[in-house]
Amino acid sequence: MELQKGRPADIAGRLEKEIRTYDLLDKLGVAYERVDHAPAMTMEVCQEIDHILQATICKNLFLCNRQETSFYLLMIPDTKVFHTKDLSVQIGSARLSFAKPEYMERFLDITPGSVSVMGLMNDKEHRVQLLIDEDVLTGEYVGCHPCINTSSLRFRTADLVERILPAMEHDFVRVRL
Repeated sequence: MELQKGRPADIAGRLEKEIRTYDLLDKLGVAYERVDHAPAMTMEVCQEIDHILQATICKNLFLCNRQETSFYLLMIPDTKVFHTKDLSVQIGSARLSFAKPEYMERFLDITPGSVSVMGLMNDKEHRVQLLIDEDVLTGEYVGCHPCINTSSLRFRTADLVERILPAMEHDFVRVRL
C-alpha cells in the first residue's frame, strides 16, 4: 500500500461511483491523497490503512429509527464505542438501529463495508442526516472510502465541512459520543 496524490491515472475497471467521487473532489479543487488496498471489511484492516493515511479514520454507521422513516450516517473515530442510547438522546430519535442494506444502496449508492460520507453526493432527496462526532471535527485530516472499500482517501477536515458537504447540499449535526 502506497499513498498517491489524487485520482488514479488509470480508471479502467473502477466503478462509476468511485470515479464520481474523484470528479467531485477535483471539481471542487479539494486536495486529496489515496491509497488502494484489498477490501477493507474490518476496523483492524482500516487501522493498517490509517497508519499510511495518518488521518482520523471513522466508523461510518448507517442508522435508522424504528419506523424506518429517518436515516442517519454517523461518523465516529474508530477508537470510540457506539451506544445507541447516547446518540438517541442527542438527536431526539428513540430506538435507533442499523438500517437495512437496501436503504444504503437506494439513498447513498453504497454497499455494506463501503459506507462513506462521500455517499451523500448520491442522496439527492436528502433522506440521510449526517452526524459527526466532535472528535472527528478536531482532526486535521479525515479518512474515508470513495464509495468503495478497495481505496481510501485523505483530505482536510476543513475541506469536508466547508467545501465538500456544501457542494453535496448536506449539513451535519455535531454529536458527542
